[in-house]
Amino acid sequence: MRAANCRPEPRWGAAAPASRAWPEEWVAIARVMRPWGRRGEVLADLLTDFPTRFKSQARVFLEGVRAPVRVESAWLHQGRVVLKFSGTDSISQAEQWRGRNVLIPREERMPLPPHCYYRSDLRGCRVVRETGQGEEMVGTVEDIEPTGGVDLLRVKVKGGRTLIPLAEDICLRIDIGAKKVVIDPPEGLLESNP
Repeated sequence: MRAANCRPEPRWGAAAPASRAWPEEWVAIARVMRPWGRRGEVLADLLTDFPTRFKSQARVFLEGVRAPVRVESAWLHQGRVVLKFSGTDSISQAEQWRGRNVLIPREERMPLPPHCYYRSDLRGCRVVRETGQGEEMVGTVEDIEPTGGVDLLRVKVKGGRTLIPLAEDICLRIDIGAKKVVIDPPEGLLESNP
């Protein structure tokens, strides 16, 4: 299982914005850093695991602007993306986009393969384990910690936090609609984490 990025939070390792100024039905796919070149292009940090989406993305929304903006061109440059928005044709016009997030409606996120989940969808999920008497509440997912291997769910539990591997043999069912993760932890897993 993997957690993918396309969300109102930054890529792993980047600093989170101070606050999110858009409703939950939107997700950020890039954040404009500064103007780039002389024709109105901007250099943006990627906030998605799907950078090729910009080549097929006909329109996006810019934070604080109600009308959609057409992406005329996009190309990757040293781990970032250079974007050219329709109607932005000079350095001074591009300057207005500095620091703004590039948004898309949540329903336009890229489809994920089986057993992959968006981090923003996992956050806030209840973590439960099934017992003979029903479900026992373990905690709530606060975030996902990448490891380079199996990602870890950081779960707020009574008395602190614990890390639970996002592995199919431990996370038996994930129901994003119900905001629930059903786990079957090996003996000692929940007690051994800080």
